[in-house]
Amino acid sequence: MVRRAIVPGAAGILLSSVVGSILGGTDAAVSAGIGAAVVLANFSAHGLSLAWASRISIAFVQAVALGGFVVRLGVIVGVMFALNALTWFSPLAFGLAAVPGTLLLLIFEARLALRGLGGELEIPADASAARAARALAAREV
Repeated sequence: MVRRAIVPGAAGILLSSVVGSILGGTDAAVSAGIGAAVVLANFSAHGLSLAWASRISIAFVQAVALGGFVVRLGVIVGVMFALNALTWFSPLAFGLAAVPGTLLLLIFEARLALRGLGGELEIPADASAARAARALAAREV
């Protein structure tokens, strides 16, 4: 999923920069480009962290999906506040690139899910659940 988002994400960064440049000059172009890049990095971190968690357990996937959302949202806000200390940074351009970028990536992810990406995932059984199933089967025999 992350590999499929790289090309459209790079195009989004370029488009954000061009629109920012037209509407607000160089500072807005750089700020908008950074906003779009942060969204793409956020999406990539989300996909890679879920892939990593899927090797551990389904419960870990749930924890990473729910807890990771809060952490990644905090990172985006933290980056914006950190960059706001710079004189050239435009929080408006950053936000106007980050919000639609996030919405477009959510649509992209939903389209992939609707087309069945991930439908053939095999989640390994939790070791303790497998032992409990074997014990239960042994008691029933």
